[in-house]
Amino acid sequence: MIRMFERHKIRSVAEMDGMWDFEPATGSAGRLPRRYRTRMHVPGAWESHPDFRTWRGRGYFRRAVHCERDGAIRLVFKGISHTGVVYWDGKKVGRHYNAFTPFAIEIPSVQAGAHTLVVEVDNTFGPHSALHIPNDYYCYGGLTRPVAVESIGDVFVERILATPRRQGRDWSLDVRIDLKNIGRKPFFGSLDVAVAGKTVGRPFRIGPRKTAELAETLRFTDVAAWSPDTPILHTLGVTLRDGEGRACDDLIERVGFREIKIKGRKILLNNREIKLRGFNRHEDAADFGCAVPVEVMTQDLDLMTDMNANFVRTSHYPNDERFLDMCDERGILVWEENHARALMADTMKLEAFPKQIADCDREMVINHYNHPSIILWGVFNECESFTALGRRHYEASVKRIRALDASRPLTSASCYPEKDITLDLFDIVSFNRYVGWYGGERDRIRPELDKLLAWIRKDGNGNKPFIMSEFGAGAIPGWRAARRTKWTEEFQADLLGASLDVYLNHPRVNGVALWQFCDVRVCEEWFHSRPRCMNNKGVVDEHRRPKLAYDIVKSAFDAAR
Repeated sequence: MIRMFERHKIRSVAEMDGMWDFEPATGSAGRLPRRYRTRMHVPGAWESHPDFRTWRGRGYFRRAVHCERDGAIRLVFKGISHTGVVYWDGKKVGRHYNAFTPFAIEIPSVQAGAHTLVVEVDNTFGPHSALHIPNDYYCYGGLTRPVAVESIGDVFVERILATPRRQGRDWSLDVRIDLKNIGRKPFFGSLDVAVAGKTVGRPFRIGPRKTAELAETLRFTDVAAWSPDTPILHTLGVTLRDGEGRACDDLIERVGFREIKIKGRKILLNNREIKLRGFNRHEDAADFGCAVPVEVMTQDLDLMTDMNANFVRTSHYPNDERFLDMCDERGILVWEENHARALMADTMKLEAFPKQIADCDREMVINHYNHPSIILWGVFNECESFTALGRRHYEASVKRIRALDASRPLTSASCYPEKDITLDLFDIVSFNRYVGWYGGERDRIRPELDKLLAWIRKDGNGNKPFIMSEFGAGAIPGWRAARRTKWTEEFQADLLGASLDVYLNHPRVNGVALWQFCDVRVCEEWFHSRPRCMNNKGVVDEHRRPKLAYDIVKSAFDAAR
């Protein structure tokens, strides 16, 4: 399943979910195996296979593809972890880095019949990978999100970006349509744009091997808005017609009419102040790694909703589009961030870093632009925000994302009070603080928060909204003790209860993102500080079994509604 809704009525799409051939690499890159001795499910992480539970390296996935007709095709990959090199009938046709952003490859003039698709996957660490590094979450390997093959014409609709704008009681929708011509001839045609009962059409011309950007603004006097209480979605469809008026391609998106604004210290959704209460969530599940099935995504949101949460932070990378689709449908507010956690000077100085972070920023925004649930873009979690080098990279990402999307505020989760020199770049100030776990006692939670807020005010950023972006405590699932010592479920429940009592009731706190929703696997390099080779701070374990903290959080979030 590529998305949670139908995206095409005209374009033919074949989803590639199912069993693929697999073979680990033994030679140099680009030497395709002569035989494949293992079968693996796609989407999936190869760590789910008993022979590859801790394997880090390169491997090859192979799948037969049958094309029904002559013509162009488009290979769509929603996520390869972390680097994929794509071969079509033995010929290299594309490459992509970063597990958490989708990409597509067009191949013109494919003949009808049988073909072979091979993907070389690399999840190794080194200078070639600036963003995927040994970290406090696991870097899995494989085709970890869905794959599809689309049949297209030489000219097709590449993407739609829709921006709702509130105008009193009315709304407008700015629609940008990106077209692509991979053929050798110019194309004369027209586009129909339909949304919320309105349809507009316009002619266009696009030259050979060119892209074109068309824009329309539609205005509405009576349209239902999107909000957490009423998450109403509208289908936005674009139909491409040739010079004879025949429909030859289409693309469907979903939009919600909502607007996010910052007014002083308030976060406003459709001119109403919102308070955020929720979780940080990694894409990780006990039996599936980062290739989380739709059924587990559904369960995660069911559990969050049961705990009265209205907010999720996609720590620390762009999420699967199907999960974002569900957040759109349920009215769960989302902070989505680029893939950058705890990156310091040694990483930022790598030759690969500038391009890899820039590609992540761009691909995150343009692919997830239309999700009304996303109300914040975040960058650089706990990275080097206290040096001139770090600030330059922070500033570059902020500038890049603002140029792509001026409709959403930006933030960054910092952990450097009295040192951070980047707060002025952001619309919202966010901090990760673990008082009572990594230092200090429970009775210091409020004084430490007030001390932090006083420094933020002195730094000149006191008139911005403030989010507690991380706080929490670890608990080994099932370890309970009357002494309520560290790592027991009792200790975690007590500390989360005390933290939420302060943060949810403090007049300067606009939102909380508890660390974290579920326990997750970490890279082996982190084992010395993480029992079970897991980050154990989830309120549910990796199997989604609640700990004692579950009911504490549920009660606190209920009281804060």
